[in-house]
Amino acid sequence: MPDPAALPLVSIICLCYNHERFIAEALDSVLAQTYPNLEIIIVDDCSTDNSVVIIQDYLQRYPQLSFISTGTNQGNTKAFNMAWRASKGEYIIDFATDDVLLLERVAQQVRAFQQLDESYGVVYSDAEYIDDEGRHVKYHCQRNAEGKVTSFAPSGDIFHHLLGRYFICPPTMMMKRQVLEDLQGYDEALAYEDFDFWLRSSRRYKYFFLESITTKRRLHAHSLSQQWYKPGNKLVTSTVVVCEKAVELVQSTEEKAALTKRLQYEARHAYLTGHFPQAEQFLELLRHHAGLGPVYQTIHLLNKLKVDLGFIRRFYYRLRHS
Repeated sequence: MPDPAALPLVSIICLCYNHERFIAEALDSVLAQTYPNLEIIIVDDCSTDNSVVIIQDYLQRYPQLSFISTGTNQGNTKAFNMAWRASKGEYIIDFATDDVLLLERVAQQVRAFQQLDESYGVVYSDAEYIDDEGRHVKYHCQRNAEGKVTSFAPSGDIFHHLLGRYFICPPTMMMKRQVLEDLQGYDEALAYEDFDFWLRSSRRYKYFFLESITTKRRLHAHSLSQQWYKPGNKLVTSTVVVCEKAVELVQSTEEKAALTKRLQYEARHAYLTGHFPQAEQFLELLRHHAGLGPVYQTIHLLNKLKVDLGFIRRFYYRLRHS
């Protein structure tokens, strides 16, 4: 068995905000990892429940754990940046403490990195979605009868793919430290990090898809993904900012086409969810990037008039998920 100190150090940044129901299971899953060379940093973003009481109990029982309190609620991007800058790992995992790591998660991803060349900066994988009670909901990827992944999950230079569509389950990522150093961490002006990190990192580094299921991602009413199009949230505004950055990053005809698809998608959804100012911004980006065809000229007019057609989107999603 190799000397643990000879293996690359992996820093797991455990981000907590009001996760008292889930944090014990989350931390247990980190402590149970089969990979022996870990740095575990717990960051509490000023929770208002009993999360810190539970964290303090773990700190007493497991002295290898480190703890950072943000003092005031900072949001995910700032809280994560505080921790990774204090960390020392060659590889880093951004881990929300309402999720669960499977036993071999770290070991599998480190092995994958060790078989890749230096051009690769991120390894991502399949995941299982669970509900509040830990019950199976679905898997992120579709598989055939032989267990082979059949859904879209590319490796290599995937910048243009990330421009055009969502396919990565964010909590499955392991990032090379150098990627974060190059990007200077997450953009702290944003309300969420995934899309911005994907675009900025994939412009410089390749991604590798590991077919294993490495993570259980929890779906519940307070998770970030469930807040996306609710009135007053800052997520859609952050997406506008990332798309503005993307306009400056595209270099090829293929990438321009992918960004056009993205801007059309974001404009539609912003309009149909009543985010009229953000829809206007997406449409203006689309106008300058590729022009507005008849459909988006119509959406532009309806958006200016604030005509509420949200029932179309709601009906579609009820039909799709019934």
